[in-house]
Amino acid sequence: MTKPYFPESAMAIVAHPDDIDFGCAGTLARWAKAGARISEVLCTSGDVGIATAGMTKAQATEIREAEQREAARLIGATDVVFLREPDGMLQATMELRKKIVREIRRFRPEVVLVMDPTLVWAGDDYINHPDHRAAGLAAVEAVFPAAGQPNLFEELEAEGLTAHKPRKVFSVNWRDGNYWVSIDETLDLKIAALRAHKSQMNDWDPEPRIREWASERAKGKEMQYAEIFRVVTLESDDDWEKHKGVVVGRKG
Repeated sequence: MTKPYFPESAMAIVAHPDDIDFGCAGTLARWAKAGARISEVLCTSGDVGIATAGMTKAQATEIREAEQREAARLIGATDVVFLREPDGMLQATMELRKKIVREIRRFRPEVVLVMDPTLVWAGDDYINHPDHRAAGLAAVEAVFPAAGQPNLFEELEAEGLTAHKPRKVFSVNWRDGNYWVSIDETLDLKIAALRAHKSQMNDWDPEPRIREWASERAKGKEMQYAEIFRVVTLESDDDWEKHKGVVVGRKG
């Protein structure tokens, strides 16, 4: 599945500042350049992610949220939300699911991008962060079926946040993905977004490694650089054109 696809709107849901920029910033930038509305939802603010003597969580929150907002600006995202769950202790609770459902119903994205909740062993030298898995699971459970169930979280309905079922889910997945997005024209924006996370990059220049990874993921495809996803289509083309995610007399 490699046919170019350009949604009208997309929401990326991740655990920490910089997760989007490592995982799918090239794709989001490509869609933004085509006119899509882009939203970013960060479950935590990465407040334990600066290992500097004397750094407080409050200071780290301020730094990392500012870095994420700048990264978002660079790739064309205009909506950035921090749920401010505890960094390093994220769990896929019902409370978190409800918070994510709130944002999905508010923004009403055509596509939701998530982290892969099944990824544990991420290579020979890295174990996937538990926050990543928790964010992925919470996001998937919020997307389906919760966001599209009118009688679930009725208090949100009372606030005018009516049920919304996204058209597609894109899970960042370089292991067994089924959809490649060319980021030939947006790789530089992805790199710039990563450089905005100065507290995380320190003296490391992300460009050589990011170019290498993106090149490896494009092998065998008609593109130079790529990001890979596993895509699930929840709404057929016909249904989406009829309802645009609005649940009409249907379950889930």
